[in-house]
Amino acid sequence: MTIRDSIKLKFNSFFNRKRPTDIAYAGKWFFYFILIGVIAGLGSIIFHYLCQLGVHYFMDSIAGYRPPAPAGEHHLLPPTETPFNRWLLLILPAMGGILSGWLVYTFAPEAEGHGTDAAIEAYHSKGGYIRSRVPIIKTIASAITLTTGGSGGREGPIAQIGAGFGSFLATKLKLSKRERRIMLAAGIGAGVGSIFRAPLAGALFAAEVLYRDPEFESEVIIPAGISSVVAYCIFCLVFGWGSLFESPDFKFQNPLELGPYIILSFVLVGTGIFYIKSFYGVTHFFKSLNIPPHFKPAIGGIMTGIIGFFLPSTLAFGYGFVQMALHNDLTIKFLLFLAVGKILTTSFSIGSGGSGGVFGPSVVIGGAVGGVVGKLFNQFMPKIVTEPGAFVVVGMAGFFTAVSNTPISTIIFVSEMTNSYHLLLPSLLVCSLSYLLSQKWSIYKKQVKRKIDSPAHAGEFIVDILQALKIKNLMHLVKKVDLIPEDMPFSKFKQYFSKTKQHYFPVMDQHERLIGIFSSTDIRGVLFSKEIESLVVMKDIMTSDIIVTTPSEDLNTALHKFTEKNIDSLPVVEEDDHGMLIGMLNRREVIAFYNRQLQRMKNK
Repeated sequence: MTIRDSIKLKFNSFFNRKRPTDIAYAGKWFFYFILIGVIAGLGSIIFHYLCQLGVHYFMDSIAGYRPPAPAGEHHLLPPTETPFNRWLLLILPAMGGILSGWLVYTFAPEAEGHGTDAAIEAYHSKGGYIRSRVPIIKTIASAITLTTGGSGGREGPIAQIGAGFGSFLATKLKLSKRERRIMLAAGIGAGVGSIFRAPLAGALFAAEVLYRDPEFESEVIIPAGISSVVAYCIFCLVFGWGSLFESPDFKFQNPLELGPYIILSFVLVGTGIFYIKSFYGVTHFFKSLNIPPHFKPAIGGIMTGIIGFFLPSTLAFGYGFVQMALHNDLTIKFLLFLAVGKILTTSFSIGSGGSGGVFGPSVVIGGAVGGVVGKLFNQFMPKIVTEPGAFVVVGMAGFFTAVSNTPISTIIFVSEMTNSYHLLLPSLLVCSLSYLLSQKWSIYKKQVKRKIDSPAHAGEFIVDILQALKIKNLMHLVKKVDLIPEDMPFSKFKQYFSKTKQHYFPVMDQHERLIGIFSSTDIRGVLFSKEIESLVVMKDIMTSDIIVTTPSEDLNTALHKFTEKNIDSLPVVEEDDHGMLIGMLNRREVIAFYNRQLQRMKNK
């Protein structure tokens, strides 16, 4: 089955699960996904306004720091004339940290850190449930953290806004856990797709980020796609159409350039591992501190401010510096300090309990590292690497792939964000290598390895695996047994029973055809009534209401039969003649066989 067929099957199964021909039912779900897109789009607008205003009033008005903006964004208010003051940059992140820390740990502690991880955990382990207050607290706390100099991205907060509304709507409508999970994921796609002006990537990201292996939650793609398109359109109606970055018309035309791109992959993976270890090293350090959690983001803010004092470019978002790197306007030294400094400021800002995302900083770090490698190769082999800016684009994609295990959506993300589609081939190479080399690490700790490891799919996989296995696969477990003649006296059966370990006894007629069955439990009433045992034959004890199975039957159906009358053994009969017994199948051995199959799948 192709990926396209799989997605189509999931799409059809979702909309047709209850009413195969009811257009109104499908229309209702389209309305829900459009509504999620509308709310996520409005949330993106509000959050973007808060970020723009915060940068103006905190960074510009107070400290006189005016970081450049990417080509697709414009300042809402004209810049002030406040002179630049590094000493104020030293304390601003700490002020933001204490404000956001108080807000988060007072009202919604689960809003700390990067919100995408919280949404992933809600999908897998909480039935898609997110408290309704979380998106509101996350929005305000993130805006404070990021606009006072804290280093972070916008995708985490906006992912929780969209996911939170999807979860809220599903809860209010009293939908199932499965439907709530899908609506939560649709909200993730809508939020991320709108804020980064990448609707296709947003939908794919929502389906791909849930797993560490290269798997998609296929039933999420269509709902997330609908919501993402709606959210993107609403956001762009307010802030204008076009991509986040303006990129020169880079083209891949020389196969020899793949060599430098391969080297770029290794550099990106090494930097990505450093980023992950730094981020979670700081996170574990702050968790070990025996102080009230409200103050931890303030301490992280102080550390961020110290770095920002010397490297102001590492504060806040940093997208404008990526824009400059695309046009080859930054030096190798500046890009190196930007990459390393951004790793440290993000670790302290978010790892200490501050609120923000990790995708945005990854874009800046990856772009800076790509720029360094591109400029170095341009100096030593200018005829092969003619455009260092192309390495910035590919670096963004490869770096986030290395830290998130999302190669496909990341390639599309960067292509949509830069409006540069001519670098898909080197991006695919770099992202594939980055993924293969960094599978052991992920910035998203709540990712599960694959669907079979997700609590959200545990029951589904049990049924799927059982339905895929047939009784004929277990014929080596089917035991040959003796058939008891229907006219055998009970006194003679007692002698037979004393020498056998059987618990279930099929009964045959004079033509040796199966006509009934009884268990060791059924004979107790006669066993201890010696006065009637000479009068009883086995036909009197057996039940003719036999539950049987055949070689073509699946294990799911067989297990239902085991539990239907709470029996431990099933007669296996010929396919076209249920009177011809093949043998007996034990329930315990069926379950053991299933467990072995499941373990084998996990170990592949």
